[in-house]
Amino acid sequence: MKKKWTATLASFTLLTGLLAACSGAGNGGTAAPESAGASAGPGQTEKTTVQFWHSLGGKNGEYFDALIQRFNASHDDIEVVGTYQGSYDETVTKLQQAIPAGTAPDVSMLERAYVQMFADSEVLEDLTPYLESSGMSQDDFVPGLMGHSVFNDQLVSLPLNRSTPILYVNKTMLDEAGLKVPTTWEELKEVANALVVKENGEIKRYGVTMPYDTWYPLAMITQAGGTFFNEDKTSIGFGDNGVGVKVFSFLKDLQSTGALYYPPSQDSGNITNQMFVDGKVGLLYQSTGSMGGLDASVKFDYVAAFLPKDQQYANPTGGANVAMLSSSKNKEAAWEFIRWVMQDEEGGQQFILDSGYLPFTNKMVESQAIQDLWAAEPNRKVAFEQLQYAVDTNLDTGWPEIMKEFFSAMEAILYDSKDIPSTLEEFRKEAERILAE
Repeated sequence: MKKKWTATLASFTLLTGLLAACSGAGNGGTAAPESAGASAGPGQTEKTTVQFWHSLGGKNGEYFDALIQRFNASHDDIEVVGTYQGSYDETVTKLQQAIPAGTAPDVSMLERAYVQMFADSEVLEDLTPYLESSGMSQDDFVPGLMGHSVFNDQLVSLPLNRSTPILYVNKTMLDEAGLKVPTTWEELKEVANALVVKENGEIKRYGVTMPYDTWYPLAMITQAGGTFFNEDKTSIGFGDNGVGVKVFSFLKDLQSTGALYYPPSQDSGNITNQMFVDGKVGLLYQSTGSMGGLDASVKFDYVAAFLPKDQQYANPTGGANVAMLSSSKNKEAAWEFIRWVMQDEEGGQQFILDSGYLPFTNKMVESQAIQDLWAAEPNRKVAFEQLQYAVDTNLDTGWPEIMKEFFSAMEAILYDSKDIPSTLEEFRKEAERILAE
């Protein structure tokens, strides 16, 4: 699928480029509209309009709208128009349609696992010269968040609203039971089982839960010494070595005793969060991005901790990066917006303080505002410190399609109790088929 999509996108891009050449249009296949730069009245500076697509709704969407307003208020010659395009997947779908049609935005938010797919299709601008012209370098960014930024020797995206999974612990519940925060799988198993409460054969309290997501099995695969893909990206890296069987057997053992509550796929994040808030579970695997909401909701003492390790600590990163489309006709203005978000205290730093996402530049990390935040809310610092164990082993343009197959395997095992080795073997075959296309 990766090559089919790439070829299709390339052919559409070529076609619109040829049409543009015939009609005298510029980059992207569509002539710049007369209104691309807002008309200036007497005494006013003409503004360049930068279209920015994003996937932030709810409270985080409000925080990012405020960021855009601050940028516009501080720039007389540029106006950024932010447009919510739905979920990460919906934004990707709309970009796939807009790029060949010549209607893509100047700048877009891209969920980090999709960046490679667009980079492989050569539709993202190399940001290296822009970074250098602004006196910046890749060394200015937190290393654990740069795993989805450089492809084909080009810097095609920069971290923005980034997160990792983390373990939330009802410390009050553990203290009452005389238990310690688990740091290993074995400790996790002991604590989760000890927290289970049953009445008349019905489970009233579970030990641990996690949303329906590939994130957590991905973390556990690496913790157990495996990788999602093998080194040459021809197959998975957790099959023949027994890592996959170990991971899912561990989860099924927890599930069989009532120690693990695995939620339905729909609205799983809200379900698991509410169970934690209501004291119906003591341990929660969840995104660092949930910290602000939990802070406002829990009525007990809770702490954030590293994901428990097996052979090693490891956790995948998540969230989105920001990228400039190579078809943009307003690249200078688009870069000024990206640069401001990266460097200005009123840009990305304020958004991080507001939202709870991870600081993504070293300057932010060292800022007094972030240091004061961590002193007041030490859980936020734990989330950042866990980045030293960040891993991204699902890097491949075939990941989006393979992810769907992995979800199917997870459902078969965790919902339908299908045989683990044979289910993972079927998944391996599907993954190899997709990777070979």
